[in-house]
Amino acid sequence: MPKLLLATGNKAKLRELESLLRELPYQLITPDEAGIITEVDEVGHSLEANAALKATTLAAKSQLLTLADDSGLEVEALGGKPGVLSARYAGANATDSDRIDRLLTQLKDIPWGKRQARFRCVIAIASPGKQAELFSGDCDGLITLEPRGETGFGYDPIFYLPRLEKTMAQLSLEIKNQISHRGQATRKAITLLKSLVKKVQQSP
Repeated sequence: MPKLLLATGNKAKLRELESLLRELPYQLITPDEAGIITEVDEVGHSLEANAALKATTLAAKSQLLTLADDSGLEVEALGGKPGVLSARYAGANATDSDRIDRLLTQLKDIPWGKRQARFRCVIAIASPGKQAELFSGDCDGLITLEPRGETGFGYDPIFYLPRLEKTMAQLSLEIKNQISHRGQATRKAITLLKSLVKKVQQSP
C-alpha cells in the first residue's frame, strides 16, 4: 500500500484529514512517524504559495507523496484580513484564544449584519521532485460576538454558519467535514490521489 504523508503538526487538523482520507488505499503517515520536522517558513503571499511550499519541501525531505494545506479566514469588514496571516495574526507564539480575542476586538464596533467572513483552504499534493497540484475550497459565514462551542480549532468557535445556526466549533467532526473549506478542498484532491494509486497498481 503506498504511503501518503500528511504534512502538519497540528493534531486537530490531522484528525480531520485522517477522517476525510480514511477510505483511500493509502497508508497515512504523520511527520512524527516519518521522523521529520514539519516547520516550514510560510513566506508565500498566498494560501496557494504556502501550501505548495510545504508540500514540496516535505515531499523532498520524506521522499513520500505529500499532502499539505494552508487555510485562512477572510473577514469582509477587515478587507479580507487576516487571510494568509490567520495563523500569525496575534504574533508568532499566540494561542487560538489570543487570535480570537484580537479579531473580536477589531470587530467590536461592527454590527451583526456586517460581520460576513469566509474560510478558505488550499490543499497541495506533491511527489518528490515535482511541482504541487492545488485544490481549493471555501465556506461562508459570519463572525460571532463571542466564542461558542468546544470542538474544532483555530477560529472555529467564532465562525457562525447561518443555515445550521451553529458555529464550526458546535459541529461534530462528521458534519464539519461535509461542509468545511478543508473538506471541500480535500474531496477535490481525492480524485488525484485515486488516480495516482491506479498508476502505481498498473506499473510493471
